[in-house]
Parts: sequence; C-alpha cells; structure tokens
Amino acid sequence: MRGELTEKQKQFCSEYLIDLNATQSAIKAGYSEKTAYSAGQRLLKNVEIQALLQKSMQKRSKRTEITQDWVLEELRKIASTDGSVYAKVVVKEQPETVIDEETGEQKKVSRMRQFVEMENTDSLTAEQKAAISCIKQTRNGIEVGTYDKVKALELIGKHLGMFKDVPQGNGDIEDLTPLAELLAVDDE
Repeated sequence: MRGELTEKQKQFCSEYLIDLNATQSAIKAGYSEKTAYSAGQRLLKNVEIQALLQKSMQKRSKRTEITQDWVLEELRKIASTDGSVYAKVVVKEQPETVIDEETGEQKKVSRMRQFVEMENTDSLTAEQKAAISCIKQTRNGIEVGTYDKVKALELIGKHLGMFKDVPQGNGDIEDLTPLAELLAVDDE
C-alpha cells in the first residue's frame, strides 16, 4: 500500500534526522547490518520517506529557528572577522633604567616599545563576539581564538557552488595537454 510508511520506515526517518547517516539509521531501525548500507540508500530514494524527512526538517528548522540563512549568516560573521578588533599592536613610550657608560650611574630613559593591547569585550559588537571561539589566560598573557575563517569561507563557497570538482586525469603524461596546443591560434 503506497503512501503509508511502516513503523520500521518511520523509525529509520527518526534515526536519520539525528546524524544523516543512512547506514546507521537503517541498523538502528532494525534492518540487517549486512544489508544496512543498501537498505539505507533504498529507503532514501523512497518518495514517502523523502516527504516525511523534508516535512520533519522543516518543522525542526521552524522550531529551532535554525535555517540555511541563519547558518550562512553565522559563517559570514566568522569569515568577515578582522582580528585587529580583538587585539592591537601599539607603540608606547616605556621608562627604562640604564647604566650610564661614562659615569656608571643609573639613569631613567624612555624607549619606544611595542605592546599588544586587548580590546575590552564589552565594546565588541554581537557580530564580532560571534567569531570568538575562546578567550583564555595563558602564562604568556591573554589568548583570543577565533573560529577558522578559511573553513567558513570554504563552506560558504561550497554553498554558492563556487568549487566544482574538476577531473584531474590519472596522472599519466598523456593526460597533459601540450603547451603548444594550448597556445595555438586557429588560422581558419
């Protein structure tokens, strides 16, 4: 009977929504471990299962307010982060005691030194705070860590379809197009 899912199929859908792993979801739903991979793939092609998964994902997205737009916005915050809002290198005058070579006496002099100044987190915007992965005191001072900017850009690029897999051949020399062929001009 088409249109109604069995309890086992419904259980598969519930499990699949947890980690999106068809094989493990099939096993947890009671399908044989030996055939779980093919069962999971077959179940994912089922129109009724696809409809239930889509409906469940939409409900979850509405309930949690986590949408594709939200995820992209969070990635954008990470990708657009400028590290200089968290800490700045500044040059300041610092008094120093030195020994006068002629007299042997101590004297105070001022020298220009570079320092790292941390920004007060209360002055950061919510967007700037969203990119911070950790703030911790180390023996060398305060460390501010941010999420991986390159990874965020990669995920955004993948979402936008910017990175298409290009076949690279099998590594044989015949796979390479001769430079002369690339530079040839068609005289016709």
